[in-house]
Amino acid sequence: MTRFALPALLAAAVSATVLAAPASAAAGKYVALGDSYAVAPGTYTYDDPSEQDPCRRGPLTYPRLWAAAHPDVAFTEASCSGATAQEMLAQQVPQLTADTTLVTVQVGGNDVGFVAVLQNCILTLDDQDCIDGVEQAKAAATGVLPAALGQLYGAVRAAAPSARVVVVGYPRLYTIGGDCGIIGLSDRERTALNSAADTLADVISTQAGAAGFTYLDARPVFDPHTLCSGNDEWVTTLEWEKLNESYHPNAAGHRDGYLAALTALTG
Repeated sequence: MTRFALPALLAAAVSATVLAAPASAAAGKYVALGDSYAVAPGTYTYDDPSEQDPCRRGPLTYPRLWAAAHPDVAFTEASCSGATAQEMLAQQVPQLTADTTLVTVQVGGNDVGFVAVLQNCILTLDDQDCIDGVEQAKAAATGVLPAALGQLYGAVRAAAPSARVVVVGYPRLYTIGGDCGIIGLSDRERTALNSAADTLADVISTQAGAAGFTYLDARPVFDPHTLCSGNDEWVTTLEWEKLNESYHPNAAGHRDGYLAALTALTG
């Protein structure tokens, strides 16, 4: 062997070692659990432009934006439009793993029939009919939702024992006495709908606290940008041609509202 052979062999060995080294592990794993507020309704931008995807996912939502800003964190999007707590328990929680480091959970509105309540308020001419529907939803929120959320949150903790869990709340929809005037819903109906958001917040935050999770209260985040606020609105207004887009966070609501608030909590 010549005197040049040893260095050459050493170089080859180092090169082989580098090539064989495993890729660096992800700096964590984020799993997003949620309903339509955690996916794309309201953003008008979908992975499937035909909107045939029943989950209605898209790139402009706060979980996607958080994941894009943290490319070293593995990301799983389990959220699906229309999800209830029981559906989330059956279909989304199984996507959690023991190495999950961050979970966001947004659910509760569908459990109390809030979509049907909104549609009724839109379609009825009777303020009291709308208000009665809201009160029924609030009764469901205080009577049925706590147990459903308690079971769900317990399953989340069991499946991801070391994860930080952020429970994401819903915004109020309206600024009362704002610039909407008499067009659309009355201020009585708008006040009732806001009270439903407050009841949901009370129930969800209480259950999140009992589980040891962090609660992200969307109300103070969105209040300056609700419908009738006179500012840039972060919630979609009523659209007769696309009722399923109505009353959801728009692209700015996801980016400047939810994402900013989530980032302030998690970095």
